[in-house]
Amino acid sequence: MNVDRCCKPLIAGCVSLGVFRWFKGCLIGAFLVVGTVQSPVEAARLDPTQPNILIVLVDDLGYGDLGCYGHPYIKTPHLDRFAQQGVRMTDMHSAATVCSPARAALLTGRNPYRSGFYNITGFFGATLQRQEITLPQLLKQQGYETAFFGKWHLSKLESEKEMTVNEAGFDYSLATSVNAFGTGPKNPERFVRNGAPVGRMEGWYIDIISNEAMEWISQKRNPENPFFMILSSHEPHTPIDPPPAYKEIYRNIPQAELIALGHYGGVTRPEKADVEDLLDYYATVSQLDASFGELMKFLEESGLSESTLVIFTSDNGPEYPVTFDESKGAWEDPLRDKCFGSPGELRGMKRFPYEGGHRVPGIARWPGRIPAGTVSDELFNGTDFLPTLCGLAGTPLPTDRAIDGADAFRAFLGEAYERKTPAMWFFLLDASHMPGMAQMAMRKDDYVLIGKFAPDQLGNQEALQGTFPKVDWLKTTTPIDFELYDVRSDRAQQKDLSLLERSRLLNLIPQMQRLWLEIRDEGPWWGRDSK
Repeated sequence: MNVDRCCKPLIAGCVSLGVFRWFKGCLIGAFLVVGTVQSPVEAARLDPTQPNILIVLVDDLGYGDLGCYGHPYIKTPHLDRFAQQGVRMTDMHSAATVCSPARAALLTGRNPYRSGFYNITGFFGATLQRQEITLPQLLKQQGYETAFFGKWHLSKLESEKEMTVNEAGFDYSLATSVNAFGTGPKNPERFVRNGAPVGRMEGWYIDIISNEAMEWISQKRNPENPFFMILSSHEPHTPIDPPPAYKEIYRNIPQAELIALGHYGGVTRPEKADVEDLLDYYATVSQLDASFGELMKFLEESGLSESTLVIFTSDNGPEYPVTFDESKGAWEDPLRDKCFGSPGELRGMKRFPYEGGHRVPGIARWPGRIPAGTVSDELFNGTDFLPTLCGLAGTPLPTDRAIDGADAFRAFLGEAYERKTPAMWFFLLDASHMPGMAQMAMRKDDYVLIGKFAPDQLGNQEALQGTFPKVDWLKTTTPIDFELYDVRSDRAQQKDLSLLERSRLLNLIPQMQRLWLEIRDEGPWWGRDSK
């Protein structure tokens, strides 16, 4: 816009050039102020009030498991309402296809392979290392009080040698090392509060951690400070055992219709599927929804809804029963027979590097900053939590290490943003029961490149020098076989474009290989490196 041309006629009667320059400067300033006010992103950045931040991280919930994501039967009225109050993400991803790696990436902003999470905690000696810099540690620098409630799965909390939740930056914690195995989600026995074992706690897992979180907010924190909190549920992970009342919600639906309904990402369910198991899964998701509704009601009654950014998401795609292809008929897992989670139209389930393994529900609400009723198709990955939330809190990012995530707040508004490092997801190491599975996926714009590693390049694995031959193989291999998908037009990944778009394929392959080598070489070599 030519300001001189539009302003000079307005001041034709002025005899002073200085008056014109003053008027011109004021008008330009007005345009700049208007532009700032009109941008929701800039408004959030310029607001000196730091938001409270609450991440609700559920376990093994599939992309298609909520009513607002299209499930025809599962009842989730509270989450559906929550989606109407904020933004529903259609391209939200956990940073990994299984629990521990996804959780490590959320806290560090780094691909979990950089931290040595090639599988879940304990495999090959993997544990969260003390030299990692975590999101709560960074937020505490800006005056945040921090708390963690629920499933940790980044170290063994019962071990004096491994990092505790509080060492990782949380001022207050009530956590379990893993899930509710052995005791069930009802009356769990393995909670640790601020480093001290608690013993048996009455009630269901999700209610126990939600009640403790609400008590911390209302009675134990300093209300003068902003808070950062992660509420990490056991549900709907196995073992699945919901209160009976939630099963009754689904009793009037024809059983044959329920069993025939499911879409499981191309995974063939065993014929022994039982409707009671299915009802247990549906009931658990409804139980989770009801507990979330109570938490949101508490925030509203406490006057905290307007000042709190709440993000609801899952740590990976949905679990599936043991299949014949997986076990070759040699083993079963009755707990997994109850897993009826759905990835919707996506390909793959938990552990798969295809979309169903890591594209998950993602809903965010921040009144006045995120417009209500928004649907965003922009990518948000689990590595993005750290840079995005640090950006809102005004916390500088570490400069002495690679951060794979991006400041993706614009994704909550449905707006594009700059992403320097492509998102990359990995299959878990030591999954020998699923031969032929691809090991990695890399997202670049609308395209996903799938990579399969070369076989052992050092000859006989048993002759390798490390404690863990599979880690030796991982640390010496590269992807050599590829598939290509346009996930904007083909979310189900049914059409491999590797033969049709050769130029794009040949452009993406070296990008994947370079990024893989960087991540591979940074990650610890378990069995050789000293911890």
